[in-house]
Amino acid sequence: MPPNTTATTGDKPGKSGRKKGRKARLIVLVLVLALIGGIAYGAFWSVSTVRASFPQTKGSITLEGLSGPVDVKRDGNGIPQVYASSDEDLFMAQGYVQAQDRFYEMDVRRHMTSGRLSEMFGKGQVDNDEFLRTLGWDRVAKQEYDTELSAATKKYLQAYAKGVNAYLRGKGAEDISLEYAALGFTNDYKPAEWTPVDSVSWLKAMAWDLRGNMQDEIDRALLTSRLGPQQIKDLYPEYPYDRNQAIVQDGRYDESAGTFEQGDSGESDGTSADGTADGTDTSSGTSAGTSSGTDGSALQSQLSGLYDVLDDLPTAVGVNGNGIGSNSWVVAGEHTITGKPLLANDPHLSASLPSVWYQMGLHCRTVSSTCQYDVSGYTFAGMPGVIIGHNQNISWGMTNSGVDVTDLYLEKLSGDGYQYDGKVKPFTTREETIKVAGGTSKKIVVRQTEDGMPLLSDRDDELVKVGRKATVDTAAPDRGDGYAVALKWTALEPGTSMDAVFAMNRAADWDDFRAAAELFDVPSQNLVYADTENHIGYQLPGKIPTRAKGLDGSIPAPGWLSKYKWTGYIDFDELPYEYDPERGYIVAANQAVIDPDKYPYTLTTDWGYGTRSQRITDLIKLKIKGGGKISTDDMRQMQLDSDSQMARMLVPALLKINLDDPDVREAQDLLRGWGYTQDADSAAAAYFNAVWRNILKLAFGNKLPKELRVKGQCLWVEPVNSTGPVDDTGKVRECGQRDGTQAQPDGGDRWFEVVRELMQKPDSDWWTTPATGTRPGADHNRDKLFARAMIDARWELTAKLGKDIDTWSWGRLHRLFLKNNTLGTSGPGYLQYILNRGPWKLSGGEAAVNAAGWNAAGGYDVVWVPSMRMVVNLDDLDKSKWINLTGASGHAFSAHYTDQTDKWAKGELLDWSFSRKAVDKNTSDTLVLKP
Repeated sequence: MPPNTTATTGDKPGKSGRKKGRKARLIVLVLVLALIGGIAYGAFWSVSTVRASFPQTKGSITLEGLSGPVDVKRDGNGIPQVYASSDEDLFMAQGYVQAQDRFYEMDVRRHMTSGRLSEMFGKGQVDNDEFLRTLGWDRVAKQEYDTELSAATKKYLQAYAKGVNAYLRGKGAEDISLEYAALGFTNDYKPAEWTPVDSVSWLKAMAWDLRGNMQDEIDRALLTSRLGPQQIKDLYPEYPYDRNQAIVQDGRYDESAGTFEQGDSGESDGTSADGTADGTDTSSGTSAGTSSGTDGSALQSQLSGLYDVLDDLPTAVGVNGNGIGSNSWVVAGEHTITGKPLLANDPHLSASLPSVWYQMGLHCRTVSSTCQYDVSGYTFAGMPGVIIGHNQNISWGMTNSGVDVTDLYLEKLSGDGYQYDGKVKPFTTREETIKVAGGTSKKIVVRQTEDGMPLLSDRDDELVKVGRKATVDTAAPDRGDGYAVALKWTALEPGTSMDAVFAMNRAADWDDFRAAAELFDVPSQNLVYADTENHIGYQLPGKIPTRAKGLDGSIPAPGWLSKYKWTGYIDFDELPYEYDPERGYIVAANQAVIDPDKYPYTLTTDWGYGTRSQRITDLIKLKIKGGGKISTDDMRQMQLDSDSQMARMLVPALLKINLDDPDVREAQDLLRGWGYTQDADSAAAAYFNAVWRNILKLAFGNKLPKELRVKGQCLWVEPVNSTGPVDDTGKVRECGQRDGTQAQPDGGDRWFEVVRELMQKPDSDWWTTPATGTRPGADHNRDKLFARAMIDARWELTAKLGKDIDTWSWGRLHRLFLKNNTLGTSGPGYLQYILNRGPWKLSGGEAAVNAAGWNAAGGYDVVWVPSMRMVVNLDDLDKSKWINLTGASGHAFSAHYTDQTDKWAKGELLDWSFSRKAVDKNTSDTLVLKP
């Protein structure tokens, strides 16, 4: 055993234990046989090597630094509940236990956030490291730790790090995780000790994943190369406030008090918080051009280069925007069977293996001033505390608010500085050394402006070349060496979000909860609340910028004029909230936070369009109509709702179209009598989604610039500043440049809204596509384009699923593959086979409540998912339910690697024990950590 640890075995296993043992031996045998295939790498991994990293879950272990014994009780799914008698022991044990199950994942995350992936994986990650070093997440995290966080939070972070390091002490890399043994083939990497800053840095990665409308800001600028202002406006319609309700309905901004107030305080007079006329345009997509005299076409290649960098970041950072969201809602006791609130949450994130979430309970044996926590829920491996869940008094859920906390700025370079209000200011610079496993280190210089904006364009050669050629009009500085692109982002300023986590974990009521929310500066999340005293609530937290009159953050801004700088941040007391609204429920699913006539500030121009949120609202209202009561299982069933709102609108029109081909009519007939539910075994859902995908491609995708289209999709188009090959008609061949998970049109609810509005314009220019081969074209004719889409979909599915439509099903197209985010995507083939799992055939779909998201431009495979699901019962917390996407363990051949995935895919939930009695009843393994 490692130094400072001793172990004693538990009781002799019974019959069930022997069965588990036989299963484990079988798994190990399969693994060893698979690893024999790796003989080309010069090594044979024995059974002992494979088992070495599995955690000890029974008996006892002595840990230096504990002040008293800690019990770790794991249930049949390996989910730990930790019991301690002091705060420091509790969080030290949390660090130890999470490291047992997930240290490799933790190690990769900290290398990512600090821009040191090359140290683990070699030269292939240098570009990613350069970009992440330029952002400087770990530098900001260290500032937070040094200057912003409370003494208590630092103490907890230190205790957590102590626990992680107690686990690492005396272990070789191969004793920690299988992946380290694989890395040993190519480099001699050894994990370093964990630090408190490593924990804080991960909040920056999550803030990046949930950063708001930066992608839309890039896309709008790129669209200017082919589309005019009205066309771009068509693709960014206004939010339908009259149809899809905002989150906050009972409250408005009080101009006289300068605060947000519960209840209706009258109509807005159109003035801003500081008493000046509010010139901000709050409509989505109205700013279709570019800012202050800059030529939109000059930016499109610059921003395309930036997009290439963003697109190449590891999947662990997440797929941002374009359909990703979350569901959370709470129903007051007056509408529930129990008479107390029910709260549901399922955050939507890119699929990862292991899941980004780690389920855990943190319990003080006796809650007191020295041991303050009794909390359970979803944590991040690598961070102390609970992010989403409940304690003994309250529960909370989170969804991405989507508020705009990032802006791109064009910077006019001049010598070694940049122009600002007619003067040249010097850049702040720092040198970074990127160490490369098996290679030579690389030095880079990071430049940033006086107010801390890093130059992202320094990380891409294409941006430099295009910047020299950028065309501008006379209102902007002369071209010179071109423009750089800088980023303004709230998460690049030190904050207090880590303090908020602990404050939320110990909050006893609404006032405590709001006090915690005030500390939660990034990422800005919709916080949904319920408590055991029968109250429900909502709070928008976060550091949210204010901008000068007439600016809305929807497009890149000139950096050479001070009037385009942020003017401050919205005070917490001015942020929207609700508490015990009369309607008795609150739904937060990425829709608009509040109607603009009730609020003076522009939070964003790029809300989700409310398809999911309104469906949830309608399901709640339907259930309580006539006095009906909602149960825990009703909440679960709502989470699984796969109704397609787009199908409800489109199918009646599709069924009216006359089709000559009997095979296509046969597919069309699938839609007759279909209930619009996207079940995995539904042939109608498969065909409709194929038709939807082809409508988007024909009407929009083929008209978008190459920077937004899928890689490899090549079209002959009218030339626009292109140097591609030219055909005899004068057209040029341009091929798409985006990964299929990020290309447009993605088919999300923005595109639902685009098509909904264009349905009323059957002769719109968008309903135009040329004939190709035997396929008919459409000239300003919606129904002809729909007919073409139905034909193309029929033969697309024939190629993918076969000619016999009786064999078609949505799940055969709509599959989830779970991949290890490092060696599972870029390692040797046999190693990918060992680490990855799937596929699963899934129900649900884009903008459905059961949001198994897919990108219509790229294909049908699932690219983001409900990363977990929970329903909290505030009447009896032991009757709450939860599920994770994968399992508790990050060890590829642990029984708990993906043991929850089958249940998750079927929409099942696990029992969620909270009280000591319930935990003891469901405990399978007990480990005692001793001082």
